[in-house]
Amino acid sequence: MTLRDELVARAVALQPLLREHAARTEADRRVPQEVVEAITRAGLFRLGTPRRYGGHEAGMRTLLEVSAALAEGDGSISWVVSLVNACTWVAGLFPVQAQDDVFGADPDARVTGVLAPTATALAVDGGGWRVSGRWYYNSGSWQATWAVLGVPLTDAAGEVVDQAVVLVPREDLQVEDTWFVAGMKGTASNCLVASEVFVPAHRVLSVPAAVAGEFATEQKDEPFYRSGFVPVLALTLVGPQLGLGKAALDHVVANAARKPVANTVYGTQAESVALQLKLAEAALKVETARLHAERTADAIDRAAAQGGYPDPAERAHFRAATAWAVQNTLEAITILLDVHGAGAFAETSPLQRIWRDANTAGRHALAVPTVGYEVYGKSLLGIDDTITPLV
Repeated sequence: MTLRDELVARAVALQPLLREHAARTEADRRVPQEVVEAITRAGLFRLGTPRRYGGHEAGMRTLLEVSAALAEGDGSISWVVSLVNACTWVAGLFPVQAQDDVFGADPDARVTGVLAPTATALAVDGGGWRVSGRWYYNSGSWQATWAVLGVPLTDAAGEVVDQAVVLVPREDLQVEDTWFVAGMKGTASNCLVASEVFVPAHRVLSVPAAVAGEFATEQKDEPFYRSGFVPVLALTLVGPQLGLGKAALDHVVANAARKPVANTVYGTQAESVALQLKLAEAALKVETARLHAERTADAIDRAAAQGGYPDPAERAHFRAATAWAVQNTLEAITILLDVHGAGAFAETSPLQRIWRDANTAGRHALAVPTVGYEVYGKSLLGIDDTITPLV
């Protein structure tokens, strides 16, 4: 059994526990502590952690498959595990001194984060930065031990000289409970607040340099930490969607043989040709999403293993493929709710939560189809007109 097989098997084994706590996860708007502990024991918060610290250094395909398996149990919990691992991976791009700060005493360190530079960072005499700001949408905020947060770096004249992310201990930040939403309720994607927090220079990572594949880590022989910066962060969002699509499909199929089609001659949904056709369409969309996501993950891992870095055209394709996977999953779930009927929206039905979770997560800025498709379309036509630096 490969490491990937073992980690996916651990995720599958957790599905009953995740389903058992799904309602509480929503009600509490955070992952229950016993679930966090079970995921920690399974080693699933270590997917993005370097092996040097006892992590799995698992790669993009493994992260995708593990998060998909977890999402079959619960979308919010999968989302937290996925994004924490992605932010943990970002921590592995920093200089080794910063990595030691995060993982040296705690290989199970959990990192949350937001790239948006909604802060101020003023240079400090002697080195380092004084950071203040507010960052919304930090998934897993209550469970995090560290955070990677976007900041604009400014010179003495107040001019922005770079965009960066900084590593900050969670204990130096305040959490504002702001996550009141329709879907992904249990992700605790709250606002983190910093007030005059000192960040040493070794805990600062340039975002433009990272987008170009110029990482600060001195460990250049670790393939996962040579992976495409934006491709990894974007594709991380797809794993939970794949699992939600699979869970919706399985639920509808399992009920089709006993659920009637109201006001028709059909005693069960399984007898209806119209519903058979729609079910097939939904299943193919779920499959299409997975195929595109897996192909993209494999391409990211392959480039990293070969020591290369995806060129702009490849990264544009990855961004579009990520959006295509999300779009197909959302379309599949909508079809499946149509097939299942109004009962899908009963509070006792997992379908309504799947629908809310998938549609909330599918609006993440890095997953929005229109942006991804425009980036790829311009690339195909050779149009050098950057609409976003995050490719």
